[in-house]
Amino acid sequence: MKVNRVIPDIAVDDLDAAREFYAGFLGLSNEEFNLGWVARFTSPSTGASVQVLTEDETGQTNPVASVLVEDVDVAFAEAQQQGIEIVHPLTHEEWGVRRFFVRAPDGNVFNIVAHPR
Repeated sequence: MKVNRVIPDIAVDDLDAAREFYAGFLGLSNEEFNLGWVARFTSPSTGASVQVLTEDETGQTNPVASVLVEDVDVAFAEAQQQGIEIVHPLTHEEWGVRRFFVRAPDGNVFNIVAHPR
């Protein structure tokens, strides 16, 4: 599996309040997207990013990070082959990504995701 980027996913109660802190104070002022339940804030000068989410739209739990991969189907096959617990099935989401969630041995949940090519 080829990982292109890892973005922390931070659970918040209110996206607007989160924007004030992450965009205002931390300077991650480029709001790459906002789906109403998840938003990504990025530094325009460095590219550093965080995602904040109130509650994952289709997943049963909030992930701790999103792992952007080159080929999500390859990643899914590797997870199955290695017996890694899949906690959200491989899904083409209506907002355009293909993703699945896995649980690490320490209990943390990761969103394994790819954008369409």
